[in-house]
This record gives sequence, structure tokens and C-alpha cells, in this order.
Amino acid sequence: MSWIDVGAVDDIALRGARVVKTAQGCVALFRTAEGDIFAAGDRCPHKGGPLSEGIVHGRAVTCPLHNWVFSLETGQAQGADTGEIPTYEVRVKDGRILLDGAGLAKAAAA
Repeated sequence: MSWIDVGAVDDIALRGARVVKTAQGCVALFRTAEGDIFAAGDRCPHKGGPLSEGIVHGRAVTCPLHNWVFSLETGQAQGADTGEIPTYEVRVKDGRILLDGAGLAKAAAA
């Protein structure tokens, strides 16, 4: 794996998000109330809503446009909604967020 440093954990508020631009497109980084970090595609498959502007709750995010809820762990829509968003592996080291660049490139090629 090739890890890409995409910023400091403290740059993201608890229950917040930020977007990083990559060669493969925009990736949203989410921080839960417990401080866990997740990375996923920034666009809702329903109407293209910016998930980084959604509400982070538990280990999920709610789309700001039509309230679809997605698991940050699996990318699967929850409840009666169907669909999924891509998720990417991240790790935290010394307060920095590292995104799996190889996994990101592989997902873009699929």
C-alpha cells in the first residue's frame, strides 16, 4: 500500500468532514463523535448530494439533499434506501490522516 498524508486529524471537527481532491476525484474524510476517521466518496448516488456537507452520526452520514443514510464502514445505504458509496482505507499516525493511495487508484480503475 502507498499511504498519502491528507491532513491532520485536528483539522476535522468531531462529527464533521472535509474534502480532499485526488487524481481520482474528491474524497470526503469524516470524523465521528468518538474521533474515528473514515474516507468515502463525496457524492450521494441518489442525486449527487455532497456527503461532506451531511450530518455525521454514529458511524454513518446523512445526505444533506434527501436524507439518505450511508454506513461509513461499508458504504451501504441504510434503511429502505438502496445504493452505496465507495469507501477507502485510512489510518492515523502521529495525528496525521493517511489515505490508501493504491486502494484509491484501484477503485478508480474499476
